[in-house]
Order: sequence, then C-alpha cells, then structure tokens
Amino acid sequence: MVNTDYEDRVALTRAIMHILDGWGLDAAEQMAILSLPKGTPSRALRRYRDNTPFPEDAGVMERIEHLVGIADALRTSYPHNPQMGAYWVNQPNRRFDDNTPRTIMTAGGLSGIVAVRSHLDCAFDQDEHLVLPGTGGD
Repeated sequence: MVNTDYEDRVALTRAIMHILDGWGLDAAEQMAILSLPKGTPSRALRRYRDNTPFPEDAGVMERIEHLVGIADALRTSYPHNPQMGAYWVNQPNRRFDDNTPRTIMTAGGLSGIVAVRSHLDCAFDQDEHLVLPGTGGD
C-alpha cells in the first residue's frame, strides 16, 4: 500500500472495517485483529469507518492482506448467502479445538489469522508466509 493513493487507502480501510463489523467483532477485537500501533485510541475505529486510512504500518498491512484473503475465501465458499461467512466466523470449529475462528484470530495474533486463512483458502501457502527464527526474514 506504499504507492497507493489516499482515496484507495481510505476505500480499503472502509472495506476492512465493513468486514470486521459484519463478522460482529467489537472494538477491542478489531483493535486486536488489526494490531494497530501502540497508542492508537479505540475511537480511531470510527474515523477508519469514515475517511481516515489505516496507518502505513507493515504489520497492519500484512494483517489486512490476510483479512482480505479470508473474506474472499468466505465469499467463494458461500456465494449465495453472504451472511454465512459471518456465521462461520462465529461458530466453534473442530479444526480449532472447538474455538471459533473469531477467537483464533483475535487471541492468536498474526499466526491465528494465518491459521484461519490457511483453513479456508486451499490456494494459500502458509509456509511461504512463515519466517523461521534465524532465517533472515526480519
């Protein structure tokens, strides 16, 4: 998103907020899932819904990429019923030891988000997004 113009960044931010709102995440869960930089007040979420783009932070941008992938996979899985994506996110799942994908994403950090995306998107290669300690991927 570094070379993206302001309007595109605002549109992407609004789209992500719409996805998170649609999944029923509260403000604390949205803050956790986005891992916004320290010191970001929760009231900033309201501005993100209006006309303020997310900060150009590499960690936030990586999470946004995965959230878009999850939303796309849910749309593909449930093309005739958009509400099923929100339902799926909020239902216990055996793959996640009967935790909801919502819980996995909010409590599990980036690895939780990647786990949910990996479960939904067979074309997503989790291994290429994992950086092992000492491999120089910092």
